[in-house]
Amino acid sequence: MKNIKKDLLTINIYDTRAQMGEAAAKDIKACILSLLETKETINMIFAAAPSQNEVLASLALDKEIPWNRVNAFHMDEYIGLSADAPQGFGNFLKAHIFGLAPFKSVNYIDIAAKDAEEECARYSALLAEYPTDIVVMGIGENGHIAFNDPPVADFADPKAVKPVPLDEICRNQQVNDGCFATIDDVPKYAITLTVPTLFAGKYLFCIVPAKTKANAVKDTVCGEIGEACPATILRRHKNAILYLDSDSSSLL
Repeated sequence: MKNIKKDLLTINIYDTRAQMGEAAAKDIKACILSLLETKETINMIFAAAPSQNEVLASLALDKEIPWNRVNAFHMDEYIGLSADAPQGFGNFLKAHIFGLAPFKSVNYIDIAAKDAEEECARYSALLAEYPTDIVVMGIGENGHIAFNDPPVADFADPKAVKPVPLDEICRNQQVNDGCFATIDDVPKYAITLTVPTLFAGKYLFCIVPAKTKANAVKDTVCGEIGEACPATILRRHKNAILYLDSDSSSLL
């Protein structure tokens, strides 16, 4: 493992994707156990994407984590998919961890909500009631975090959760990831936790494998901090760790 630092961001680089996922899961587990030494329950936000497969699998199988003291949330959801669509992020997380570990509570963004603004208000209230301790996240091919694509990302966003249009790079990524057959199948709108909401988490664990993310990783680590690459905000967080494999780190 190679370790580098950029501003406040710790960056750990592993030879393989499997090593990366296992190491991230180990660190997340240690953070959970440490927080639970002084708190009865903690609150976690999870990203839903194939990039998270390894870390979610490792966490879901870990019987030493007291999941019954963890309230779970997710960070984004499509607008316009059916409630049972496998591409839905709540459904993805249910299959990969929410339905596998005995959480104290699982709080879904309602993919079938009739009014996106009302659903944003409801989920914002939940997040305010349960302040975030840990965020398990990734970075998109355009540098997005959650669905804060560059055109809509706002480091000073007054909203906690908002509906957003998805840009073409983001929608194409969903095809590249194998989630949809064509870009025409990908929804054009989604609900997302905003940048300040994610940044407010006490500990951020960002897991980013694969060659397709190499440019985004380079921009995140080496570029100017700003909304043009939303993930650059990680370099301002005192407890953020970026986990990379040899492919995603290849341009550093």
